[in-house]
Amino acid sequence: MKNSNILKYQYKKGEIVEKEKSCCFTGHRIIKKTEIDIIKSKLRDIVIKLINNDINIFICGGALGFDTIAAQEVLEQKNTYNKIQLILTLPCREQNKNWKEKEIIIYKNILQKADKIIYVSDEYSKDCMLKRNRYMVDNSNFCVCYLRNKRSGTAYTVNYAKNNNLTLIEI
Repeated sequence: MKNSNILKYQYKKGEIVEKEKSCCFTGHRIIKKTEIDIIKSKLRDIVIKLINNDINIFICGGALGFDTIAAQEVLEQKNTYNKIQLILTLPCREQNKNWKEKEIIIYKNILQKADKIIYVSDEYSKDCMLKRNRYMVDNSNFCVCYLRNKRSGTAYTVNYAKNNNLTLIEI
């Protein structure tokens, strides 16, 4: 793997120095096929607008669905805006353990292209997803979200972002 900037992370608030220039993403893993192109288009517009407003650090949780789409969009924009960074904050090293082969290939491609990878835990635990989500919010000024289910990890993360005064951008 080309990326040598992999960190073992012990939960600590405020690790990213330029929090005011950082944006995290949160959204559902399962997305209706009819919504994917709409989400991609809206994400592209939002990411470009953020970049044009000096946001250059994008933090993504690396999960299936919205996280994957968001990471791919940031990587696509890196072709034009080389000043931006993709930081993957992953709940554990075995996140992709039960994924399909096609999903794993996409995931590994994103891992290889990320500027930094942070694991909040070596192994899966009941709170590693929560720690990952809190890390992303604690180190961001903006949060782009795709929220359709009010009882979900995404809903928790959106509420946590609201309570921490992040600027929310909803898709």
